[in-house]
Amino acid sequence: MKTTAFQTLRLLADGDFHSGETMARALGVTRSAVWYGIREITGAGFGVEKVHGRGYRLERAVSLLDAESIRRAPGVHAAGINLEICDTVDSTNTRLMLRAAQGAGSGLALAAEAQTAGRGRRGRVWQSAIGSTLTFSLLWRFAQGARELAGLSLAVGVALARTLRAAGARDAQLKWPNDVVLPGGKLAGILIEMQGDVLGPSAAVIGVGINVRSDPRVFTAVDQPVADLESATGAAVDRNQLLASLLVELAAVLERFAAGGFAPLREEWQSLHAHQDQPVCLTLPDGREVAGRARGVADDGVLLLETAAGIARHHSGEVSLRPLPAGAGA
Repeated sequence: MKTTAFQTLRLLADGDFHSGETMARALGVTRSAVWYGIREITGAGFGVEKVHGRGYRLERAVSLLDAESIRRAPGVHAAGINLEICDTVDSTNTRLMLRAAQGAGSGLALAAEAQTAGRGRRGRVWQSAIGSTLTFSLLWRFAQGARELAGLSLAVGVALARTLRAAGARDAQLKWPNDVVLPGGKLAGILIEMQGDVLGPSAAVIGVGINVRSDPRVFTAVDQPVADLESATGAAVDRNQLLASLLVELAAVLERFAAGGFAPLREEWQSLHAHQDQPVCLTLPDGREVAGRARGVADDGVLLLETAAGIARHHSGEVSLRPLPAGAGA
């Protein structure tokens, strides 16, 4: 959406009626500009009600990101987070990778209401919708080289699971190597990209996408079962509070990971593992499929798969995991 449309949406976000005249005055634009903004909001999938003499209101209030309220949240400043928010961006990961190459400091976070080229794992497109998803990236610098950061995506998963469970999604679990899931489907995903020297230092850009509210703009565009946080909690979610909590928890986990790697977090990860000791099937980069039982992960984050031949180690890379039906004999 254009800038005026975003500004109009922010005025309507509370779900109350606002007259066209009041909005035009607040934005310093004409009534026609407000009308075009309303039309663009409607085209973006928002239901807008118009009542003569009262003005416009959204059919459902929406929580839009506000940088100042997030920065003021407990723990954000102490965690060393430097937050930026934009309305629209191609990809928060892409932008932070560029900023990292230009020398941006550790703890820089970029959140966006909309991404035009959001990216997921294995080349997939990350679907997002204004007000219904939470998409952000966090730059974190490490003294170690990329090879010594094995298990980083799993550590990030622990931080996400802790926060989402505390927010009310009690059944949130982890799917190796980088998803948070609920019984109904995928709740959140992680994409980590690295740059730096082999021996260190290195920089990780940690991209996170969370389905906050059920939205057909997202759910119909995804080729797998999807879950959302509001349905899991049965209550409206303040995305500003959620993002603040996520950033604080991520900073704490990343500091611990930098000091001791994934090993100190391994037991907690396994306690959250959605497929622990269950039959699963792995699709390997060459297309072959391997069935077995998921026996958790090693200290470096690789999946331990038990087959008739014994325990095999599988790195994430381009490997895809799916559960097998009970009694499949793996």
